[in-house]
Amino acid sequence: MAALFKDRICAVVAAPTAREMQTQFRHALKFTRTVELRLDYLEGPAKIGRFLRWLGNARPRADMIATCRRLPVGGRFEVDKTNQFLVLHSAWQCGCRWSDVEIESIEDSSWKLYFLGDKRVVISHHNFETTPANLRKELRRLGWFNPHAVKMATYCLNYRDVLRLLSLCKGRRDVIAVPMGEIGLPARVLALKHGSALAYASVGEKTAPGQLTLDEMKNLYRADKLDRRTKVYGVIGNPVAHSLSPQMHNAGFHARRINAVYLPFLVQDLRDFLRAVPPLEIAGFSVTLPWKEIILRHLDECDPLAARIGAVNTVIVRGNGTLYGRNTDYVGVLRALERRVPLAGSRVLILGAGGAARAVAFALAQGGAIVCICARRPEQAQKLARDAGGEFIKRAHVRREFFDAIVNTTPVGMHPRTGESPLAARELNTRLVFDAVYRPQRTKLLQFAERRVIETVSGIEMFIAQGTAQWEIWMGQRAPEKVMRRAVMAALRKEIQG
Repeated sequence: MAALFKDRICAVVAAPTAREMQTQFRHALKFTRTVELRLDYLEGPAKIGRFLRWLGNARPRADMIATCRRLPVGGRFEVDKTNQFLVLHSAWQCGCRWSDVEIESIEDSSWKLYFLGDKRVVISHHNFETTPANLRKELRRLGWFNPHAVKMATYCLNYRDVLRLLSLCKGRRDVIAVPMGEIGLPARVLALKHGSALAYASVGEKTAPGQLTLDEMKNLYRADKLDRRTKVYGVIGNPVAHSLSPQMHNAGFHARRINAVYLPFLVQDLRDFLRAVPPLEIAGFSVTLPWKEIILRHLDECDPLAARIGAVNTVIVRGNGTLYGRNTDYVGVLRALERRVPLAGSRVLILGAGGAARAVAFALAQGGAIVCICARRPEQAQKLARDAGGEFIKRAHVRREFFDAIVNTTPVGMHPRTGESPLAARELNTRLVFDAVYRPQRTKLLQFAERRVIETVSGIEMFIAQGTAQWEIWMGQRAPEKVMRRAVMAALRKEIQG
């Protein structure tokens, strides 16, 4: 089936002034030839007129979709339907081949004749709170006016909503599916794989919840390259938006020219996500907080070491749909510490007793270290100490003890709570401090250690090591570690500069 638009990634241009709209528009054309112009974001008729006059003179070669969404239906245009359609007609005269009109406006029967002739129309339905129970009924409602395309943009509360929305695209070339919200974010990319006519991405201000930037859509996820053969990977967690795993893994895929994409999946209900794994064609996923230990209950098989650790951070989805779990966190620990501390006979304090702590404890014990555990929950810490053949240390005793290394596996100090530290400076009686937190790179704990001239290791080392190990498990080939490291470090620098 022939595509309706020049490019399937649609850049959303939305700004308060004509000059800013022009700047965003020029930037958008560097990446895509399909652009939505949110005219309702311009502050008043004079600025709308100024921008459209410029557009009429420029006459760019692009599929331009004029949108002037009214205030009652999630837009910023404060006047009535008549003025809304006058603006859209002016946009058509200035070269906008397409108009996007919400169903609430188009159902005013007096405007049916407006869309005769060579005007192309997208009729859209928006629900910023939920995904309607009967999506097919809503789709038929949009199609009653026989538009050139229909758009369903709904807020997804779970992955069942995501699947129902994406299913509307099957066998159609004229359906645009827009999953909104953070749960819907990865599906905005996957919508193109599932047949959506367009996927939207912001150039400036985001115009809908969960919307990705044009740079993310085009360069990070390469959404326009996705097809039915694209393998899907991702990271599950809550929260997950902060993860740099997409930058790392997608850089690896791009370097090796592998048809795959890696996405962040916010998971609030693990069963809900796992039910979506087959229909979303997910081939594997990373696991982060709070699911590393809970995921074990849902696996069909598990690597013996991961089972002994009691935590999984890597899942392989086999061809028959079964789930196989592994743990690569321990690889990250060993690679990060072995170069600096002779593990055999070393005394290492681990802060925390969760999934990451268990991986660290077993890795160090396997390397011959004497493992000590200190955690907020003494019972959990004592259990981990017994399992790893180590010893439990009360927090009050940490200051009196000496360790060859201290490893923080808790999230204390992680962005955005960067002013916190799991230990005070006076408690750092050690040769080396390793913080598994990698955002920020220099955590408060590492700053305390530096002031006391103690060697430090950033969690970025563990993060990259465990990630490249995951990549190699999934791909069955050596990871381009230098490329993946550069991608992570570039993302961190961008955050600091931003």
